Amino acid sequence: MSMLTPPGMGGKYKITGDKYPRMRQRRRRGRLVAAVVASVAALAIIAWGTLQLIDVFTGGGKKASAAGTKADCGSGVSPSAGPSAGAKGAAAPKPGQITVNVYNATTRSGLAKSTADELKKRGFKIGDVGNAAKAFDKKVKGTGVLLGPASSLNSSLPVLATQLSTAERRTDAARKGADLDLIIGDGFKTLTTKPASDKALAALVAPKPTPTSKKSC
Repeated sequence: MSMLTPPGMGGKYKITGDKYPRMRQRRRRGRLVAAVVASVAALAIIAWGTLQLIDVFTGGGKKASAAGTKADCGSGVSPSAGPSAGAKGAAAPKPGQITVNVYNATTRSGLAKSTADELKKRGFKIGDVGNAAKAFDKKVKGTGVLLGPASSLNSSLPVLATQLSTAERRTDAARKGADLDLIIGDGFKTLTTKPASDKALAALVAPKPTPTSKKSC
């Protein structure tokens, strides 16, 4: 027996050159390894598919919705009660805090006096009563002009406007003091009815919601 003959082969096989006999045992082991690898890959694919289905049915967009909620939360505002604000957040004055001068710019006599008396009944203080100055006399075609200093634009002037809602509002930057003028024009018939003016006045001075930032975020 040659020294190159594997033991147990009885000398039937000789190893010559670079060729070796094939062993059935190795083939079986290789098939087993391949089967295990294929099984693991199949299980991995099944597991991945299962996770995708779970993600679909349980709502995989939670991250996006959470982000949207946070964005909305950061910029959201909620109403809170506050007084009716003027130009700088001041509350509108009450009629008793406003002095009104009543002037007649029409050819009809007695309008200034009767209008002043009605305004006094409604709680306003009355200053001068008489004929309008030359700049307005017989030159006001509408129901009237409400004139005041620049500071009255968003404070006392809107309060007086509740009594004659169709009147034109004007301010004079050079005007001093806090008094207002009601200049009666050709289109004037009467003041706004008291129920209507009371309703407008209540809406003007009532608390209004003002936006405040949410702190819950």
